[in-house]
Amino acid sequence: MITNIPKFRSILFKALLKLVIAGCFIGLFKKHDLAIAVLLMVKICYNCYKEILAPKKNKNWLLLIGMFLTGFGGIVGETWGVTNGYWEYHEVTKSIPLWVPFAWMLVFHFLYKLESNLITLLEEQTQKKKILLAIILALVLPAFSEVITIQLGVWTYYWPYQIFGVPLYAFLCLLFVHMLVYIILHFICKRYKINDIVYH
Repeated sequence: MITNIPKFRSILFKALLKLVIAGCFIGLFKKHDLAIAVLLMVKICYNCYKEILAPKKNKNWLLLIGMFLTGFGGIVGETWGVTNGYWEYHEVTKSIPLWVPFAWMLVFHFLYKLESNLITLLEEQTQKKKILLAIILALVLPAFSEVITIQLGVWTYYWPYQIFGVPLYAFLCLLFVHMLVYIILHFICKRYKINDIVYH
């Protein structure tokens, strides 16, 4: 049960708008993978400074751990997919563009902040509801962003059973990576008694 429906809709609308802008940006400037990589890296550094280094208290190191885990998992998955011919990037000189690991890292940050905001609107903030929310967001939002970049010619999937260019297998792979990171961070919070709104 959502306690504030208008706020819930507002948060989701802003999140979708950010994904549209990011997808269009990558799609329109796909030939300039180094420039995109630098800009995404600057954004990551800014996020780390703002949420980890600058605060005197409540430094959120989980963000950094989550971004690195997601970036690593993402690049392993990308290497596997491209090497086996499951998908292919276009109009770049490398098989995997330089910006890809940074995009994965920012997707983690995006989902974490979105979940944090939406969880506060849940009437009962149980672990079961948090996990269900994480699964829904990880299934839908990254794939929504992929639809935009695919339509703008950034890459092509060669798996069957596609919805607007995104195959069923890709939905499952995205969910697997994000929920694996979710589980790892949950156990870190449990082990070190970190009271995080998303993972505790």
